[in-house]
Amino acid sequence: MALHLFNSLSRRIEEFVPIEPNRLGPDGRPYVGLYCCGPTVYDYGHIGNFRTFVFADLVRRHLDFRGYSVRAVMNITDVEDKIIRRVRESGRPLHEFTRTYEDAFLGDLKILNCLTGEMPRATEHIGDIIALIQKLEQRGLAYKTADGSMWFSIDKYQGCGCRYGVLKTIDFSQMRAGERVAADEYEKEAAADFALWKARVPDDGEVAWDSPWGPGRPGWHIECSAMSMALLGPSFDLHLGGEDLAFPHHEDEIAQSEGAAVQTEGHPFVKYWLHGSHLLVEGKKMSKTLGNFFTLRDLTSKGFGGREVRQLLLSAHYRETFNFTLDGLAGARSALTRIDECIDKLTQLAGGESASADKGLVDAFTEAMDNDLNVARAWGIVFDWVRETNRQLASKTLTPVQAASALAAWKQIDTVLGLGPRPESEVPAALLALAQERVAAKKARDFARADQIREQVRAAGWMIEDTAAGPKLKPLSP
Repeated sequence: MALHLFNSLSRRIEEFVPIEPNRLGPDGRPYVGLYCCGPTVYDYGHIGNFRTFVFADLVRRHLDFRGYSVRAVMNITDVEDKIIRRVRESGRPLHEFTRTYEDAFLGDLKILNCLTGEMPRATEHIGDIIALIQKLEQRGLAYKTADGSMWFSIDKYQGCGCRYGVLKTIDFSQMRAGERVAADEYEKEAAADFALWKARVPDDGEVAWDSPWGPGRPGWHIECSAMSMALLGPSFDLHLGGEDLAFPHHEDEIAQSEGAAVQTEGHPFVKYWLHGSHLLVEGKKMSKTLGNFFTLRDLTSKGFGGREVRQLLLSAHYRETFNFTLDGLAGARSALTRIDECIDKLTQLAGGESASADKGLVDAFTEAMDNDLNVARAWGIVFDWVRETNRQLASKTLTPVQAASALAAWKQIDTVLGLGPRPESEVPAALLALAQERVAAKKARDFARADQIREQVRAAGWMIEDTAAGPKLKPLSP
């Protein structure tokens, strides 16, 4: 079965065929160019952001697994409205301010075991941005207002025979000619001209660059167009992001990029657009006022690890609205424990044996993932395999060679899921201290306190197993 993906551009599932099917990457495999809208570095990333980034990592990993040479680009938005406001409030220089949150974001990606690729910053591509705006100006699609700002004309774009509203159906009867939106991000049902270059205003402080139109800074939408085409070329295979970016951000990217007429005739700016769905937290839209707004730091402070967060974020299909809960994280911990314990037993049985991967398991997993990344079905296959493997291990009907074959299959599958091995030490330090306190309580024959500690540890999602070598903490099984 070939890989099939839901293309937001056509609104249907299509077979994936690279835009340049004969092009090879540096490793000799078929080349794929992939761009994902990255973070706006004005604060720590929240769990809704990371659903998109873990989804993007899954796409990249599966393409690699399926034999493609992937050039992956994720931008860093380090200048836009919210950043300038925070810079002004902090009194810090722009680059110093944004690097703080950029470094935090990279650390979060590492915790979630996300692969990193090229990560261009908008401030490093000002020249590319200006050049793209000049192309639009030359074609009559960009115009200057009295303050020195440059705007994209949707009316002129459509007058060239192009269509605005390919990702979202637009009601143009609601559009007033010449209406403009200066904000980088906006929620609007009707289309409006948007800023390509914003003239400097006093509130911008020192955040400005020289341009043919005077000092100013780029609009948010033009940044992604310029960076993606600078690195991947005027046409490339895949553009990823959250569904909230489809309009206006991605719609504007298409208009700017194709309006500049830099693509080869018959080639689009992007062939496949993939959008991840919204994430709810505890059944509601994430909000600080509701107390359900979580950064990765919030979750690790509660004792959860990156593997558990990643497993939960990958437990549902990317196009389904997903409800992220703390109970779900506890369930992810249990699921990982089942897998880890099965792998430990297989490793012990296999010993030094080696074998080719179990083809049946790998093929079933691949078929599920090739069907528009049906990760829910893929997890079902994995846990059916774990259950059957445990049955065979218990009945001692599995040979060392078969165990080695199963391990080789899991290793292949995990290149896509990206869970990695269980960390050598993953028990929170506070729980280890409680376990030692319980030992002391038992020695003092304070059994009430010992029982209280056991329940306290259990409430945190762990169990204490008393062994001859001392207490051992294990995540609770389902």
